[in-house]
Amino acid sequence: MNQLQALAQWTTIVADTGDIDSIAKIKPRDATTNPSLILKSATDPRYRELLIKAKRDGKDLVSAADRVLVNFGIEILNHVQGRVSTEVDARLSFDTEKTIEKARALISLYESAGIDRSRVLIKIAATWEGCRAAEVLEKEGIHCNLTLIFSLAQAEIASQAGATLISPFVGRIYDWYKKQAGQSWNEEENSGDNDPGVKSVKLIFERLKGVGSKTEIMGASFRNKGQILALAGCDLLTISPKLIAELQSSTEAVEQKLFVESVPKLPPEMLTQPNFLFTMCANTMATEKLNEGINSFVTDTMKLKELLMTL
Repeated sequence: MNQLQALAQWTTIVADTGDIDSIAKIKPRDATTNPSLILKSATDPRYRELLIKAKRDGKDLVSAADRVLVNFGIEILNHVQGRVSTEVDARLSFDTEKTIEKARALISLYESAGIDRSRVLIKIAATWEGCRAAEVLEKEGIHCNLTLIFSLAQAEIASQAGATLISPFVGRIYDWYKKQAGQSWNEEENSGDNDPGVKSVKLIFERLKGVGSKTEIMGASFRNKGQILALAGCDLLTISPKLIAELQSSTEAVEQKLFVESVPKLPPEMLTQPNFLFTMCANTMATEKLNEGINSFVTDTMKLKELLMTL
């Protein structure tokens, strides 16, 4: 048994890529995409036809860009039994109503192609406004993946909104602390269970499971397989093809690290908007990484539109 197979005993493996051929080879249950991953695949000649079709069917550039995301999603769903995550334009991260409108439009495109909405997770940045949008969408049967989560507060408001799934980021938290430490960073002391990104996901896992939340937790954004193995037992882990290959090539022992049944029961606490905003204000890392993530996705969305204009 290789490490990926061992990990799959306790955790659902998700492919973190827009590369359809890689997904077909890996055969995960689910797959996640984001604007950066879609842009990377969109520049690949193998998938040019998906862009041409999107531009032909779209009534304008915005509609065409939405169709690119959905076209990739439809192709991905041909190779997974479960769900694909498709991201709302990150420029809408602080606009509840427009996020709802965009999510409905994306779901409509999927449904017009014969894809049931239960197979799609709409990815929304875990801002206060994004969580309010998710609260409305979930009641309509539009399932949401609240992403760019760097703090417990974000995870809690997403859970309180009834989000189907959340994506706390591991690698980007690790990156922030490593950069802050500079030359004083000790990789050995900050790896495995001591990795700051790993510790963040564990804290979220213990809190949400402790209050009986139904929201699925999917660790994301990994820099090395040690981070992945340290979260064995998390509901889901979304992993790049490169790291999946590393896990497949190793037969070293894998130990389950997270156990739902061992999490102590905790009383639920509702976070108000002022409390959430203050908590984020006090968390420099989470604020910086959330802003950085939103801006990065906006940049890549704009690059995708520029690419469409050249067709």
